[in-house]
Amino acid sequence: MPRKITMADIADMAGVTKSTVSRYFNGGYVKESTRERIQEITREYNYEPNAFARLKARESNVIGVVVPTLNSKVTSRVVTSIGRYLRGQGYETLIKDSDHSPELELKNMQRLMTLNVDGILVSAITITPELREAIESCPVPVVVLAQEYPQGTVVVADDYGAGRAMGAYVGRTGPRRVGYLGVEESDLAVGISRRQGVLDGLREQGDPEVVALQGDYSYESGQRMAEAILAEGPVDAMICATDRLAFGAYLVLERHGLRVPEDVSVAGFGGYDESALLKPPLTTLKFDSYAMGYLGAETVLKMIRGEPVPKKQIVDYAFIEGKSVRER
Repeated sequence: MPRKITMADIADMAGVTKSTVSRYFNGGYVKESTRERIQEITREYNYEPNAFARLKARESNVIGVVVPTLNSKVTSRVVTSIGRYLRGQGYETLIKDSDHSPELELKNMQRLMTLNVDGILVSAITITPELREAIESCPVPVVVLAQEYPQGTVVVADDYGAGRAMGAYVGRTGPRRVGYLGVEESDLAVGISRRQGVLDGLREQGDPEVVALQGDYSYESGQRMAEAILAEGPVDAMICATDRLAFGAYLVLERHGLRVPEDVSVAGFGGYDESALLKPPLTTLKFDSYAMGYLGAETVLKMIRGEPVPKKQIVDYAFIEGKSVRER
């Protein structure tokens, strides 16, 4: 019969610290090779941790939420909806902001796993191999928001469909040359899918020349890209990956004495409240971010309870026809 061992013994045999072994038994993040070594030792010695302590640690009634930024209208809608739903179910949220950094996003995910939350909602910037490994090794349910992740459970916006709808809308006005103000491709949803939708929509309506640039999500980035596009020559329209980028484009066009939409049409994505206050009001698309938050929160609680959930849910969008795109 195997001798009785302690957690300290397991740490010595596995060549790790006692805190690492404790983190493993409490559902925290431990790299896969270490996890396998600890599992082998516990099987060999029939080690059973204190069941009551483990149960107590897991009943936190807290859901971890990882978001790319707190400085975003869309994120605020998602987080608000998550909080409202979870409070109604007796849960609290623990929010971690990644500041648009994939490295910080991974650390936030790992940190939440060590805090013994009951589940995690991650509004991902991008699904890196490291984040994928963390999700797959996570001992609690994880729902990914806003990015495609075929191996897991996701709630996403129809970025390609929205982009195509906006591209076609602007394309029907007959532009010869269009500037696209995008974001980095590390954000697969906005940086690639939304942009490709816009390009396909434009192509279907006459295939104008497109000058496509990439920047970050800031107002200043919108200004820099708009200036760079105009430096290459006049355009008939600017399509912006977010409303905030469109705000920057408005300012640059005004500086150059160009009128919206008489000289240059402008369109965005996001449906920010402030977009209606622009002169003229911005034509944009608004994703149902409240539904994304609600569905994400509802789904992670169902997973905690062991109930079946869809692998993929898609939230809708609404077209907001302002006055910033010239009439056909």
